[in-house]
Amino acid sequence: MLNNLFPKKFDNEFRGYKFSLWFFYLLTAVTLWRSQHHVFSADGGAQSIATIPLDKYPGAASDTIVAVFSLWGLSQLILGLLYLLSCFRYKSMIPLFYLLAVLEYFVRFAYVGFFKPIETVGTAPGAMINLPFTIILIGLLFFALKVPRKKI
Repeated sequence: MLNNLFPKKFDNEFRGYKFSLWFFYLLTAVTLWRSQHHVFSADGGAQSIATIPLDKYPGAASDTIVAVFSLWGLSQLILGLLYLLSCFRYKSMIPLFYLLAVLEYFVRFAYVGFFKPIETVGTAPGAMINLPFTIILIGLLFFALKVPRKKI
């Protein structure tokens, strides 16, 4: 399994279960879609999605929050483009990217959610999906690493 997570060379062969490959395509699309909203939305998604009450803060503080959300969107865009590259050219990287996605969603849930809470007026979508998505991604990572038995 570790050879599938850290192959000696990256190629375009995906060795895991096909459904985990198809879900990775969906993860890629969602990552790219989220990133564009954070980058191009006037509020960076801070108020329109995360329900952070920007109007309660001084202008400079609101601008800083929007800038941080835009930077977050940029990092999501870069990650999404790397996902996209692996979908078309380096499928053997997909298990490694699943591991990174598990770490990202888990840290969002466990660390940011509990130790660095953000004031919101509603429930942000991320707050609802981070834990279930982490669990789903762990399962998909397992099936991306596991090589199916050949049918005789």
